[in-house]
Amino acid sequence: MDALEAIGDPVRRRIVELLTDGERTAGDLARAVGDEYGISQPATSRHLRILRESGVVASAVNGQQRQYSLQREPLDEIADWLSDVRAFWNQRLDALDTELRRGRRNSAARDHHNPESTPGSTPALPEIRS
Repeated sequence: MDALEAIGDPVRRRIVELLTDGERTAGDLARAVGDEYGISQPATSRHLRILRESGVVASAVNGQQRQYSLQREPLDEIADWLSDVRAFWNQRLDALDTELRRGRRNSAARDHHNPESTPGSTPALPEIRS
């Protein structure tokens, strides 16, 4: 599982958020997400394992406790990917904005030359005489 998949789960995203303040023990994390999400310590351990295997967090044994910390590289890779996606969509949204503005400008010019028309209405057809 890659880092993006790993943080796709709300419990794992919350663990990442909790680790932004610095290292925490597995017990601290289990209590925090257990209180918020109603999950057990073994369930939290499974989430931590997934985050560890994907490289999002690192762990170190300190006596009887396991300390967890965030790893910057996988999160930077996600940020880079999001930046690329955002740039893709920003370019297209800017083009859409330009077209919408052009359409409004053309509509306003058309209405100025044809005062009988109102915005959103269909122009009247000329009367046909036989």
